[in-house]
Amino acid sequence: MTPDEINALPYRRNVGVMLVNAAGQVWVGQRHDRFREFWQMPQGGVDKGEDARAAALRELEEETGIPSSLVEVEAETDGWLPYDLPHEVVPDIWGGKYRGQEQKWFLLRFKGSDKDVNIATEHPEFVAWKWVAPAQVVDGIVPFKRDVYAAVLAEFEAYL
Repeated sequence: MTPDEINALPYRRNVGVMLVNAAGQVWVGQRHDRFREFWQMPQGGVDKGEDARAAALRELEEETGIPSSLVEVEAETDGWLPYDLPHEVVPDIWGGKYRGQEQKWFLLRFKGSDKDVNIATEHPEFVAWKWVAPAQVVDGIVPFKRDVYAAVLAEFEAYL
């Protein structure tokens, strides 16, 4: 695909979850795919007819095993935050239909314990997980998502 063809593609709707524990640390998982050396917060697509909050709670449980009964929604981003995929991977991801994603982020306060986390889900996305200080979140993500992560941290700073 040419750069002009890629730039003409739409963004895929997606939600992201910043899960924060009682100590103020953020949950991150190590991806089970080509970006395994990087750590990200839970995220996933919004199904047709699904609202963003419901999608965030569903994705959290699908990726971490944490049910909505163990979290409290404290905040959400005002708008949708876009990021572009590197051009060389666009043809291989989502069938080449999207240039990247636009994400609505939710800050969820975790009311459970580490034993409530189970990344061995039906369709595992992560090979490992950990809690990190908010200041470490941006450095751990793939470079093309760093601006979005920085914007999320800035918007949720008052809750951290």
